[in-house]
Order: sequence, then structure tokens, then C-alpha cells
Amino acid sequence: MEHHKLGRRSLKELYSVHPDLVSVVELALKYSKYDFGITQGIRTEEEQRENIAKGVSWTMDSLHFIQPDGYVHAIDFMVYVNGKGTWEVGYYRKVMQAFVRAAIELGVQVRFGGLWRTTVDAPHVELAFYK
Repeated sequence: MEHHKLGRRSLKELYSVHPDLVSVVELALKYSKYDFGITQGIRTEEEQRENIAKGVSWTMDSLHFIQPDGYVHAIDFMVYVNGKGTWEVGYYRKVMQAFVRAAIELGVQVRFGGLWRTTVDAPHVELAFYK
């Protein structure tokens, strides 16, 4: 299996993210059949309001904001197939399997937007129970 590496943009986006979630991302990248990159870690209130207006977010209680411990507790990612980004949910579910394996190995509890019952947010991963 090809070994994927986080690029410059992904590393920049992970800068404010909780170290437990960063560890899960790094290990998941090793296990994933598909390459992926981090498209967002920290988010401003203005960006969140814009996302709500566009219908891609639905709460101002976002874990993309700096939390009381000083870290962001959520990331968004994009899957790459043959070097091109895709929004096809099936690929995100496959990558989520790598995240699950990594999270279990590291003992970190995470939640996936791709598994939400209401509005599916496939590229979203967040820490669970860290508030």
C-alpha cells in the first residue's frame, strides 16, 4: 500500500488542533487506502456564519472554534482519488474506517459527520467527550 504524507496545507490546518486528534489523523493516513488532506482545523465565527448561510453548517457551537483547553476539537478533510479531490461519500466512509482503526489503537474517542443521521457531513471528524 502506498504511504501517504500530510502536505503543507494539512500541517498548517492542524496547527491549533488537539494533539489527540492530530495523532489520529497521522495514524489514519498510514492505514487509509485513499489519500486525504486536512482542509480545515480552526474556523472563525465569520467563517462559521458563512457556512451556516450556505447550508454546510448548522450550529454556532462548533468544535472548529478554540475550546476551553486552547485547542480546536474538529477537522474537515478531503479525500483524493488518483490525485483529484472527490466529494463522493463512499470514499469518505472508507477513509473513516482508517480513522476508526487509528482512534481505537490510540484510545481516542471520535465522532464522524459522515455517520450523522440528520445532515451528513462526510468530511468532518471531531473529538468526542472532550468538553
